[in-house]
Amino acid sequence: MVDRHSRSAYGMYLHRKQTMHTVLVVVAVLLIIGLVGVFLIPWGTGDKKVGNEKNDLVQLWEAGSYDEAFRVSRELLQDRPLDPLLLTLHGFSAYQLAIAQINNFDTLTYIDACIWSLRKALLSKEGVLDGRIQYVLGKAYYYKGFGFADLAVKFLEEARRSSYQAQDIPEYLGLSYAALRDYRNSVASFTLALDPQDEVQSEGVAYPSDLLLLSIAQSYLALEERDTAYAYLQRCVDISKDSRTLVVARLLLGSILDKRGDRKGAEAQYMAILSEGGENAEAHYQLGELYAESGDPIRARAEWRKAYSIDPTHKPTRARLNV
Repeated sequence: MVDRHSRSAYGMYLHRKQTMHTVLVVVAVLLIIGLVGVFLIPWGTGDKKVGNEKNDLVQLWEAGSYDEAFRVSRELLQDRPLDPLLLTLHGFSAYQLAIAQINNFDTLTYIDACIWSLRKALLSKEGVLDGRIQYVLGKAYYYKGFGFADLAVKFLEEARRSSYQAQDIPEYLGLSYAALRDYRNSVASFTLALDPQDEVQSEGVAYPSDLLLLSIAQSYLALEERDTAYAYLQRCVDISKDSRTLVVARLLLGSILDKRGDRKGAEAQYMAILSEGGENAEAHYQLGELYAESGDPIRARAEWRKAYSIDPTHKPTRARLNV
């Protein structure tokens, strides 16, 4: 439950972050200019028309009119379904529209369009643009869901092997490897994500982020390297201002401290959740577990009853109360 929540939260964080800067790197104007040089050579009247249409499409893209670029490229693809420039811009536009959606169904609709278009673009040698297409494809498969994590890894690794530079490739690889339960590679990728600009501020956003630190800690926990996980969780708690992230991090810290035999430390983490973020069923349940381990069944049942009143569907609490 904790892993899935935090991965989802991190996906949302990356989703918002990409809208501001990283995706713009993917589809930099220099890329488009390079494509124009390859594909927009008019030889005759018909070719001039095609060139003008593509020029108009490029202008829409450069202006940030992704919805129009998506629509126009889709129409042009009806007559030229294997044109690599049209397929590339259609796929890139679809990705931009996908990450801007609020509704998950709409996001996945555009993600599918992105994948369909860019996979076809890869069939053309002109479409393999030094890792850019693979990079966007890898992220598109990540957003498509855990069941596509293997394809996310495949294309992101291809982008990295092609020497395409994008700061967030290690982050996406870390999350995708974690979804595959390949925690060694997950940790290795997350470590690379920390290297370039550890402990810096970029456009007012702390780097590494609290969610990146949380994701690294969870991979170390899966490897049963609790001391290392603890260090990353503590850093996460120190910098995070997000209540949901703090809840997940403190629950994990409490579990680690409990396994160390530090019940007072674990209790402090659960109490901090309740004081900072309000009532929380899992925190009350874990407090009940601590009190039960300490030989105080009355306080334990009181905490379990609080957990049940907050969330009657909480299965561990129901089992403890036999309800």
